[in-house]
Amino acid sequence: MNKQKAVILGAGESGTGAAILALKQNFDVFVSDKGMIKENYKKILTNNKISFEENGHSEEHILNADVIIKSPGIPDTAEIINNAKLQNIPVISEIEFAGRYTDAKMICITGSNGKTTTTELTYHILKNAGMHVGLAGNVGNSLALQVAEKNFDVYVVELSSFQLDGMKDFKADIAILLNITPDHLDRYENKFENYIASKFKIIQNQTETDAFIYCDDDDVITSEIAKRLIKAKQFPFSIKKTLKQGAYRKKDKIIIDINTKQFTMENGLLALEGDHNEYNSMAAGITAMLNNISDKQLKTSLSNFTGVEHRLEKYLKIRNVLFINDSKATNVNSVWYALQTVDEKIVLIMGGKDKGNEYGTLKDLVRRKVKAIVALGIDNKPILNAFTDIVPVYDTNSMETAVKTAYHLADEGDTVLLSPACASFDLFKNYEERGRLFKEAVRNL
Repeated sequence: MNKQKAVILGAGESGTGAAILALKQNFDVFVSDKGMIKENYKKILTNNKISFEENGHSEEHILNADVIIKSPGIPDTAEIINNAKLQNIPVISEIEFAGRYTDAKMICITGSNGKTTTTELTYHILKNAGMHVGLAGNVGNSLALQVAEKNFDVYVVELSSFQLDGMKDFKADIAILLNITPDHLDRYENKFENYIASKFKIIQNQTETDAFIYCDDDDVITSEIAKRLIKAKQFPFSIKKTLKQGAYRKKDKIIIDINTKQFTMENGLLALEGDHNEYNSMAAGITAMLNNISDKQLKTSLSNFTGVEHRLEKYLKIRNVLFINDSKATNVNSVWYALQTVDEKIVLIMGGKDKGNEYGTLKDLVRRKVKAIVALGIDNKPILNAFTDIVPVYDTNSMETAVKTAYHLADEGDTVLLSPACASFDLFKNYEERGRLFKEAVRNL
């Protein structure tokens, strides 16, 4: 009997992991990347004797596949994907593929903002409680690679809308939906409702024995829930209202009520500051209680978590000017949260590859909190147009210049905040490189 052929499109973290799992499951494996494959991934493929190509897709190799596993970065409208679908070749995500080969419990987290922090906090809590748990998806190693090599009992998986789009039969045992604000609309025909539908795929295939944790203060989420028949048990969280089941704020405490058990913790003891992080802590706390983590262990983990690099990362103080790296803020709503969190006067560095951003929601906060904006990008016109009537805006196109400009504009006691509201691809490989170069430029002042 001939082996089934698995073609993996994209040879990054998810694609390479999918290739290893496909090999272990006895597929004939071929990997194709439209660009250059990074050396570390090329080495993994070579060491495992996996055939691959780079700098282009060869249709004759790809369109005789039994299954195509697509990188989340490749849009569904790509020509190679359309051609595969015309030939009725299933096109799935690495997460979907990995889910077929494990019975592990899946705790899946999505949202427009806060998903990395919540994922890493949830993992931190469960790991410290002694659970055999893996961290996967947008953070950690690919889920497929861990299914192939690690055999964890539980996975905490951060899922972007792009990853959710490629899922068919995959099921989250615990699904967490933090918030939904317009993002990546260029991938969704510029229709917000398409993006909302993508986020709600996190609860597809859930049954009565599963859990759905969501923000009850998010009007987009609650209005969408009202239209749907949801089978999973629901656990909302809120900082605005008292809830019978779920998590809520009461005076200076967070309270989590789950199945007649109650957990209480003072806000001031939480490691993460700000309303948005209180939401993240509530979501992780509900998950912990559903996994029978003790109150003592939960309190310890919620109070000693160190946070995520590039997300509101307090980096250095120079001449009593605090530099905060929030490079992961790639949409307007993330910047709104960041501005809410900082109490001092702000010099804001923002800009990059604009995704059709609407900056209106930031204007009031900018007016109240920001003394100047340093625009960082190849084309800064959208930011100049949005804010020059409110605060001075300085046009720069290198990180070194942006940081030096911001430093000279800041007075003692001010904060220089890198919170771009945009993707990084105009000047940087990714938001991590943007954040690292920010920190390097700050060190060099």
